[in-house]
Amino acid sequence: MGSKIGFVGLGIMGNPMAGHLMKAGYEVIGFDLVPEALAEFVSLGGIAASSSQEAAAQCDIFISMVPDSPHVEAVYLGENGVLVGARPDTLLLDMSSISPVMAIKVAKAAAEHGCPMLDAPVSGGQVGAQQATLSIMVGGDPAVYERALPIFEILGKPTYCGPSGAGQTVKACNQIQVAMNFIGLAEALVLGTKAGVDPEIIIKVLSAGYAQTRVMDVRGPRMINDDFEPGFRAAFHYKDLNIIREAARAYGASLPASALAHELFSSMMANGWGNLDHSAVVKVIAMLSNTEFPPKAD
Repeated sequence: MGSKIGFVGLGIMGNPMAGHLMKAGYEVIGFDLVPEALAEFVSLGGIAASSSQEAAAQCDIFISMVPDSPHVEAVYLGENGVLVGARPDTLLLDMSSISPVMAIKVAKAAAEHGCPMLDAPVSGGQVGAQQATLSIMVGGDPAVYERALPIFEILGKPTYCGPSGAGQTVKACNQIQVAMNFIGLAEALVLGTKAGVDPEIIIKVLSAGYAQTRVMDVRGPRMINDDFEPGFRAAFHYKDLNIIREAARAYGASLPASALAHELFSSMMANGWGNLDHSAVVKVIAMLSNTEFPPKAD
Protein backbone atom coordinates (compact mmCIF):
# COMPACT_ATOMS: atom_id res chain seq x y z
CA MET A 1 0.00 0.00 0.00
CA GLY A 2 1.26 3.47 -0.89
CA SER A 3 2.33 6.12 1.58
CA LYS A 4 0.41 9.13 0.27
CA ILE A 5 -3.18 9.73 1.34
CA GLY A 6 -5.53 12.40 0.00
CA PHE A 7 -8.03 13.70 2.56
CA VAL A 8 -10.98 15.99 1.85
CA GLY A 9 -13.18 17.27 4.68
CA LEU A 10 -11.01 18.59 7.50
CA GLY A 11 -13.61 19.53 10.09
CA ILE A 12 -13.93 18.50 13.74
CA MET A 13 -13.76 14.85 12.68
CA GLY A 14 -11.51 15.01 9.64
CA ASN A 15 -8.59 16.94 11.09
CA PRO A 16 -7.90 14.59 14.02
CA MET A 17 -8.34 11.60 11.69
CA ALA A 18 -5.80 13.06 9.27
CA GLY A 19 -3.51 13.72 12.25
CA HIS A 20 -3.56 10.03 13.25
CA LEU A 21 -2.63 9.03 9.71
CA MET A 22 0.32 11.43 9.73
CA LYS A 23 1.48 10.11 13.10
CA ALA A 24 1.37 6.62 11.57
CA GLY A 25 3.86 7.74 8.92
CA TYR A 26 1.62 8.62 5.99
CA GLU A 27 2.04 11.79 3.96
CA VAL A 28 -1.41 13.40 3.86
CA ILE A 29 -2.50 15.84 1.16
CA GLY A 30 -5.68 17.63 2.19
CA PHE A 31 -8.35 19.99 0.95
CA ASP A 32 -11.26 21.77 2.60
CA LEU A 33 -13.51 24.61 1.48
CA VAL A 34 -13.05 26.29 4.88
CA PRO A 35 -9.66 28.10 4.95
CA GLU A 36 -9.37 27.87 8.75
CA ALA A 37 -9.79 24.09 8.67
CA LEU A 38 -7.14 23.77 5.97
CA ALA A 39 -4.78 26.02 7.94
CA GLU A 40 -5.21 23.83 11.04
CA PHE A 41 -4.48 20.75 8.93
CA VAL A 42 -1.27 22.33 7.63
CA SER A 43 -0.26 23.22 11.21
CA LEU A 44 -0.50 19.50 12.03
CA GLY A 45 1.96 18.70 9.26
CA GLY A 46 -0.38 18.17 6.32
CA ILE A 47 0.14 19.36 2.75
CA ALA A 48 -2.57 21.64 1.33
CA ALA A 49 -4.16 21.00 -2.05
CA SER A 50 -6.34 23.45 -4.00
CA SER A 51 -9.09 20.95 -4.90
CA SER A 52 -10.27 17.37 -4.52
CA GLN A 53 -8.88 16.70 -7.99
CA GLU A 54 -5.41 17.92 -7.03
CA ALA A 55 -5.37 15.91 -3.80
CA ALA A 56 -6.50 12.74 -5.58
CA ALA A 57 -3.92 13.11 -8.36
CA GLN A 58 -1.06 12.91 -5.84
CA CYS A 59 -2.15 9.94 -3.75
CA ASP A 60 -2.61 6.17 -3.70
CA ILE A 61 -5.45 6.30 -1.17
CA PHE A 62 -8.16 8.95 -0.93
CA ILE A 63 -10.45 9.59 2.05
CA SER A 64 -13.48 11.88 2.17
CA MET A 65 -15.18 13.07 5.36
CA VAL A 66 -17.79 15.60 4.23
CA PRO A 67 -21.26 16.49 5.55
CA ASP A 68 -23.87 14.99 3.21
CA SER A 69 -24.75 13.15 0.00
CA PRO A 70 -24.55 16.20 -2.33
CA HIS A 71 -21.07 16.99 -0.99
CA VAL A 72 -19.85 13.44 -1.67
CA GLU A 73 -21.33 13.58 -5.17
CA ALA A 74 -19.49 16.88 -5.81
CA VAL A 75 -16.19 15.63 -4.33
CA TYR A 76 -16.10 12.52 -6.52
CA LEU A 77 -18.15 13.36 -9.61
CA GLY A 78 -17.75 17.16 -9.86
CA GLU A 79 -15.74 18.95 -12.53
CA ASN A 80 -12.79 19.36 -10.13
CA GLY A 81 -13.54 16.08 -8.41
CA VAL A 82 -11.65 12.98 -7.44
CA LEU A 83 -12.45 10.93 -10.52
CA VAL A 84 -10.97 13.64 -12.74
CA GLY A 85 -7.64 13.46 -10.94
CA ALA A 86 -7.35 9.92 -9.57
CA ARG A 87 -5.22 7.32 -11.27
CA PRO A 88 -6.79 3.90 -11.86
CA ASP A 89 -6.56 1.61 -8.81
CA THR A 90 -6.51 4.55 -6.37
CA LEU A 91 -8.28 3.27 -3.27
CA LEU A 92 -11.27 5.49 -2.45
CA LEU A 93 -12.70 5.51 1.08
CA ASP A 94 -15.77 7.64 1.75
CA MET A 95 -16.11 7.96 5.52
CA SER A 96 -18.95 10.50 5.36
CA SER A 97 -22.47 9.60 6.49
CA ILE A 98 -24.66 9.68 3.40
CA SER A 99 -27.55 7.93 1.70
CA PRO A 100 -26.91 4.27 0.82
CA VAL A 101 -28.38 5.06 -2.60
CA MET A 102 -25.75 7.77 -3.20
CA ALA A 103 -22.99 5.50 -1.89
CA ILE A 104 -23.89 2.87 -4.48
CA LYS A 105 -24.07 5.49 -7.28
CA VAL A 106 -20.63 6.93 -6.53
CA ALA A 107 -19.02 3.49 -6.08
CA LYS A 108 -20.36 2.45 -9.47
CA ALA A 109 -18.87 5.55 -11.12
CA ALA A 110 -15.56 4.89 -9.36
CA ALA A 111 -15.51 1.30 -10.60
CA GLU A 112 -16.03 2.52 -14.17
CA HIS A 113 -12.95 4.72 -13.67
CA GLY A 114 -10.99 1.71 -12.40
CA CYS A 115 -10.92 2.79 -8.76
CA PRO A 116 -12.11 0.45 -5.96
CA MET A 117 -14.31 2.24 -3.44
CA LEU A 118 -15.70 1.53 0.01
CA ASP A 119 -18.40 3.36 1.97
CA ALA A 120 -17.09 3.55 5.53
CA PRO A 121 -19.15 5.87 7.75
CA VAL A 122 -18.19 6.19 11.39
CA SER A 123 -19.73 6.52 14.82
CA GLY A 124 -18.07 7.97 17.90
CA GLY A 125 -18.18 11.69 17.26
CA GLN A 126 -15.40 14.17 17.87
CA VAL A 127 -14.06 12.24 20.88
CA GLY A 128 -13.85 9.03 18.86
CA ALA A 129 -12.00 10.86 16.08
CA GLN A 130 -9.57 12.42 18.56
CA GLN A 131 -8.91 9.15 20.39
CA ALA A 132 -8.88 6.94 17.25
CA THR A 133 -11.69 4.80 18.65
CA LEU A 134 -14.27 5.32 15.90
CA SER A 135 -16.62 2.49 15.01
CA ILE A 136 -16.21 2.13 11.24
CA MET A 137 -18.99 0.44 9.23
CA VAL A 138 -17.74 -0.68 5.83
CA GLY A 139 -19.55 -1.59 2.63
CA GLY A 140 -17.97 -2.81 -0.61
CA ASP A 141 -15.91 -5.68 -1.99
CA PRO A 142 -14.38 -7.91 0.75
CA ALA A 143 -10.99 -7.97 -0.96
CA VAL A 144 -10.93 -4.17 -1.10
CA TYR A 145 -11.87 -4.09 2.59
CA GLU A 146 -8.82 -6.24 3.38
CA ARG A 147 -6.67 -3.81 1.40
CA ALA A 148 -8.03 -0.85 3.37
CA LEU A 149 -7.90 -2.53 6.78
CA PRO A 150 -4.51 -1.08 7.86
CA ILE A 151 -5.88 2.44 7.31
CA PHE A 152 -9.13 1.79 9.14
CA GLU A 153 -7.31 0.26 12.10
CA ILE A 154 -5.34 3.49 12.58
CA LEU A 155 -8.63 5.37 12.96
CA GLY A 156 -10.73 2.96 14.99
CA LYS A 157 -12.51 -0.38 14.93
CA PRO A 158 -13.74 -1.44 11.48
CA THR A 159 -16.49 -3.96 10.74
CA TYR A 160 -17.25 -5.32 7.29
CA CYS A 161 -21.00 -4.99 6.73
CA GLY A 162 -21.63 -6.21 3.18
CA PRO A 163 -21.64 -4.89 -0.42
CA SER A 164 -21.61 -1.23 -1.47
CA GLY A 165 -24.12 0.77 0.54
CA ALA A 166 -24.16 -1.65 3.47
CA GLY A 167 -21.88 0.53 5.58
CA GLN A 168 -24.21 3.48 5.11
CA THR A 169 -27.24 1.32 5.89
CA VAL A 170 -25.71 0.16 9.17
CA LYS A 171 -24.78 3.77 10.00
CA ALA A 172 -28.43 4.74 9.46
CA CYS A 173 -29.43 1.95 11.85
CA ASN A 174 -26.89 3.28 14.36
CA GLN A 175 -28.33 6.79 14.13
CA ILE A 176 -31.85 5.50 14.71
CA GLN A 177 -30.73 3.86 17.94
CA VAL A 178 -28.70 6.87 19.11
CA ALA A 179 -31.64 9.21 18.47
CA MET A 180 -33.95 6.92 20.46
CA ASN A 181 -31.46 6.81 23.33
CA PHE A 182 -31.26 10.59 23.49
CA ILE A 183 -35.02 11.05 23.26
CA GLY A 184 -35.66 8.43 25.93
CA LEU A 185 -33.11 10.03 28.26
CA ALA A 186 -34.57 13.47 27.56
CA GLU A 187 -38.10 12.32 28.43
CA ALA A 188 -36.90 10.61 31.61
CA LEU A 189 -35.05 13.73 32.75
CA VAL A 190 -37.94 16.09 31.99
CA LEU A 191 -40.52 13.87 33.70
CA GLY A 192 -38.33 13.33 36.75
CA THR A 193 -37.39 16.97 37.20
CA LYS A 194 -40.98 18.17 36.70
CA ALA A 195 -41.93 15.81 39.52
CA GLY A 196 -39.24 17.38 41.70
CA VAL A 197 -36.48 14.76 41.52
CA ASP A 198 -32.85 15.90 41.31
CA PRO A 199 -31.59 15.08 37.77
CA GLU A 200 -28.31 13.78 39.23
CA ILE A 201 -30.30 11.17 41.13
CA ILE A 202 -32.12 10.18 37.93
CA ILE A 203 -28.83 9.67 36.08
CA LYS A 204 -27.29 7.78 39.02
CA VAL A 205 -30.20 5.34 39.34
CA LEU A 206 -30.76 4.77 35.62
CA SER A 207 -27.03 4.22 35.07
CA ALA A 208 -27.04 1.38 37.59
CA GLY A 209 -29.75 -0.68 35.91
CA TYR A 210 -31.10 -1.98 32.62
CA ALA A 211 -31.72 1.57 31.35
CA GLN A 212 -27.98 2.32 31.24
CA THR A 213 -26.59 3.38 27.84
CA ARG A 214 -23.33 4.83 26.56
CA VAL A 215 -25.29 7.96 25.63
CA MET A 216 -26.26 8.33 29.29
CA ASP A 217 -22.71 7.78 30.51
CA VAL A 218 -21.08 10.23 28.08
CA ARG A 219 -23.68 12.98 27.74
CA GLY A 220 -25.95 12.63 30.77
CA PRO A 221 -23.73 14.56 33.22
CA ARG A 222 -23.23 17.29 30.63
CA MET A 223 -26.97 17.58 29.99
CA ILE A 224 -27.75 18.18 33.65
CA ASN A 225 -24.98 20.80 33.75
CA ASP A 226 -26.47 22.65 30.75
CA ASP A 227 -23.41 21.77 28.66
CA PHE A 228 -24.41 21.26 25.04
CA GLU A 229 -21.01 21.96 23.49
CA PRO A 230 -21.17 19.72 20.42
CA GLY A 231 -19.46 16.38 20.21
CA PHE A 232 -21.86 15.73 17.35
CA ARG A 233 -24.01 18.63 16.16
CA ALA A 234 -27.78 18.28 16.19
CA ALA A 235 -27.80 19.57 12.60
CA PHE A 236 -25.74 16.55 11.51
CA HIS A 237 -28.07 14.13 13.30
CA TYR A 238 -31.02 15.88 11.63
CA LYS A 239 -29.27 15.26 8.31
CA ASP A 240 -28.88 11.59 9.25
CA LEU A 241 -32.58 11.38 10.10
CA ASN A 242 -33.33 12.71 6.62
CA ILE A 243 -31.11 9.95 5.22
CA ILE A 244 -33.02 7.41 7.33
CA ARG A 245 -36.31 8.63 5.88
CA GLU A 246 -34.89 8.39 2.35
CA ALA A 247 -33.58 4.87 2.99
CA ALA A 248 -36.91 3.82 4.48
CA ARG A 249 -38.69 4.94 1.31
CA ALA A 250 -36.10 3.28 -0.93
CA TYR A 251 -36.31 -0.08 0.84
CA GLY A 252 -39.96 -0.02 1.89
CA ALA A 253 -39.43 0.04 5.66
CA SER A 254 -41.94 1.57 8.09
CA LEU A 255 -40.06 3.53 10.79
CA PRO A 256 -42.64 5.40 12.90
CA ALA A 257 -40.34 6.17 15.83
CA SER A 258 -37.71 7.55 13.46
CA ALA A 259 -40.38 9.80 11.95
CA LEU A 260 -41.09 11.19 15.43
CA ALA A 261 -37.36 11.68 16.04
CA HIS A 262 -37.17 13.59 12.75
CA GLU A 263 -39.91 15.95 13.93
CA LEU A 264 -38.21 16.57 17.28
CA PHE A 265 -34.92 17.33 15.57
CA SER A 266 -36.79 19.52 13.07
CA SER A 267 -37.91 21.55 16.08
CA MET A 268 -34.29 21.87 17.20
CA MET A 269 -33.38 23.29 13.81
CA ALA A 270 -36.37 25.67 13.83
CA ASN A 271 -35.38 26.98 17.27
CA GLY A 272 -31.79 27.65 16.23
CA TRP A 273 -30.29 24.77 18.20
CA GLY A 274 -28.69 22.95 15.26
CA ASN A 275 -25.15 23.83 16.35
CA LEU A 276 -25.68 22.36 19.81
CA ASP A 277 -24.91 18.75 20.66
CA HIS A 278 -27.65 16.30 19.69
CA SER A 279 -28.30 15.70 23.38
CA ALA A 280 -29.95 19.15 23.33
CA VAL A 281 -33.10 17.41 22.08
CA VAL A 282 -33.96 17.58 25.80
CA LYS A 283 -34.64 21.30 25.22
CA VAL A 284 -37.45 20.38 22.82
CA ILE A 285 -38.98 17.89 25.27
CA ALA A 286 -38.76 20.52 28.03
CA MET A 287 -40.36 23.15 25.80
CA LEU A 288 -43.26 20.81 24.95
CA SER A 289 -43.65 20.20 28.69
CA ASN A 290 -43.72 23.96 29.46
CA THR A 291 -40.59 23.74 31.59
CA GLU A 292 -36.86 24.33 31.42
CA PHE A 293 -34.05 21.82 31.52
CA PRO A 294 -31.92 21.77 33.49
CA PRO A 295 -34.28 23.26 36.06
CA LYS A 296 -33.26 26.58 37.52
CA ALA A 297 -32.18 26.57 41.16
CA ASP A 298 -34.62 28.17 43.57
